[in-house]
Amino acid sequence: MRLKSHIFVSSLLRRAFSLGGYAAVLRKGAEDAGAIFIRQRTRLGTETLFAPAPQNFFDDEVELGRKFEARLRDSEAEGVDAALASEVRFDPDCWIVEIELDDHGDLFEVVPEDGTSRS
Repeated sequence: MRLKSHIFVSSLLRRAFSLGGYAAVLRKGAEDAGAIFIRQRTRLGTETLFAPAPQNFFDDEVELGRKFEARLRDSEAEGVDAALASEVRFDPDCWIVEIELDDHGDLFEVVPEDGTSRS
């Protein structure tokens, strides 16, 4: 059983604030299993969109955490808005969380961009 979405989001918000950043829920999704998208804004005005990682990044064993992939990096707000609008049309039960930190650190796990799975 994976950690429920609303618990993961609550933890993410608290941890972002503890690092001196800002975080907010832009769209509340299904409490138990809604997909979570994270919109990271930096002081430079660019944004990175993190989306749920594909299932091949998860071990066959039980995984309680969530993994993310960088869907857009250092993009303009309009590009992130368009990508999120498409995701909401596809899955209206998704969550959208915004964080304002230059480095997300270890707030959430990001899978490698080369497509290899970390086991």
